[in-house]
Amino acid sequence: MKKHFLLAAALAALLAAPASQAAPSAEAPRIVTRDGRHALLVDGKPFLILGAQAHNSSNYPAALKPVWEAARDLKANTVLMPVAWEQVEPEEGRFDFSFVDTLVREARQQNKRLVILWFGTWKNTSAQYTPAWVKLDTQRFPFNVDREGRANYSLSPFGAETLKADKRAFVALMSHLKKLDSAQRTVLMVQVENEVGTYGLVRDFSPAAQAAFEQPVPAAVLARQKPKLSASGTWREVYGDYADEYFHAWAIARYIGEIAAAGRAVYDLPMYVNNALRNPLEQPPKPWNKNFASGGPTWDVIDIYKAAAPALDIVAPDIYSPESAQVEANLRLFQRADNALWVPEIGTKPAYGRFLYAMLGRGAIGVSPFGVDYFDYSNHPLGATATDKTIVEPFERVYRMFAPIQRLWAQWAFEGRTQGIAEGDDRKPQQLDFPGWTAKLTYRLGRFGESAWGGEFAKPAAGTEEPGGGVAIAQLGPDEFLLIGHRVRVRMEPAAGTSGIMMRAEQGRFDDKGRWVMERVWNGDQVDYGLNLPAEPVMLKVKMGRPR
Repeated sequence: MKKHFLLAAALAALLAAPASQAAPSAEAPRIVTRDGRHALLVDGKPFLILGAQAHNSSNYPAALKPVWEAARDLKANTVLMPVAWEQVEPEEGRFDFSFVDTLVREARQQNKRLVILWFGTWKNTSAQYTPAWVKLDTQRFPFNVDREGRANYSLSPFGAETLKADKRAFVALMSHLKKLDSAQRTVLMVQVENEVGTYGLVRDFSPAAQAAFEQPVPAAVLARQKPKLSASGTWREVYGDYADEYFHAWAIARYIGEIAAAGRAVYDLPMYVNNALRNPLEQPPKPWNKNFASGGPTWDVIDIYKAAAPALDIVAPDIYSPESAQVEANLRLFQRADNALWVPEIGTKPAYGRFLYAMLGRGAIGVSPFGVDYFDYSNHPLGATATDKTIVEPFERVYRMFAPIQRLWAQWAFEGRTQGIAEGDDRKPQQLDFPGWTAKLTYRLGRFGESAWGGEFAKPAAGTEEPGGGVAIAQLGPDEFLLIGHRVRVRMEPAAGTSGIMMRAEQGRFDDKGRWVMERVWNGDQVDYGLNLPAEPVMLKVKMGRPR
């Protein structure tokens, strides 16, 4: 086993590369899967997206300067940027990709990668980013209608002309990206539409939709989404009270899947959908009751999206509920053997910073706070109230630790050697189990002594009034670990029935060639009471031993 770890570590070191823009490569980015784990390959090697998503309105040349400034301050390696249908096709059949050209050119100058967000038929479920010639022609581009035939605000997934027009625009975009970027591979992935579904209406009740609803459930859906009443039949016969929302999910997924497939046919980049979440703690999930966007790719219909839209690689969660139980549940539900964990949006409140350890530790291909570009606008209460440099601080402190080793970490995660966790709202102890060893985690303690001693030792440490700690750990060898974290006490203990001791704890960093550089050795008081990671993140390389 030792030989295996040494070989893997050597391979990881060879794979280490700069965090962002690499030399031109003929190999396109792609998602790969092995043993139920996933990696985003960029230039042929695993890549970890440390992202910064711009505000929706920052997709204009004059607005880019504060985007790059914020991404640089954040130490992000990738910027997520919208490209709107109305922006690239203001007149039907006339395409303008001048912003895309500017965006890609400046990203290269800034040494950043890109993820393009296609805002087409749906953006946050609405038609806001469609061209005026789509919005105003409701006969050609119909909206969803309710049971009484009244139009809803959201475009119907049964609008044949809408699909045709959206697909044509998306194919034009992908064709342009191929000409512009197929050599340098600045663009890593593409999001198709944005937070789709409908609020206040469970599905489209137009004649076309109703006719499809009364047809048998497609075999591909039956094979993945477990029937509730009958093994076959119409949507109502198979899924009962869930039929309307499941049907709507299938209709939207099929629509998006056709657009994605057409785009990939001209330029094959990884593609994904994101979604506004439903409550992950409602188990089992109850039928839709105007409490989430029906038809969106929520965790309970991932299988429908996989069946109806095989051209999509990932169904991704947008996380805006900072309660630790909700965050952990969403990460668990979206990380599947058939679905890579990728978190393209999280809120910018300081409380979200600690969850980066949980996301990156459990093998996410990347994460990105939303609205990081110093534009004087805040989506509070979903995000922070700040719009200046303070908005990046809770995330920069974590990104700065991972940025120099993002290739190494992505490789370790793909090999299944990483775990991570964030301090829970309940502030209770936690643990992470590794082969042969267990990391036991406690919070709110000082850096010296035990709380059982009473007095000053029993008082919570200053600055821990709110949950803020976390750690990500990689097992480098059978008895060797890399710890990255802050505001947590870590005790490495041997697995039950075995014995072991700590041999050495080095604080340091990795250089640009993936080599460990030791800065100091922790000892004495610094290890006698566990490894007490301070308020600012540190990186420790820990060697354990097994006395004979």
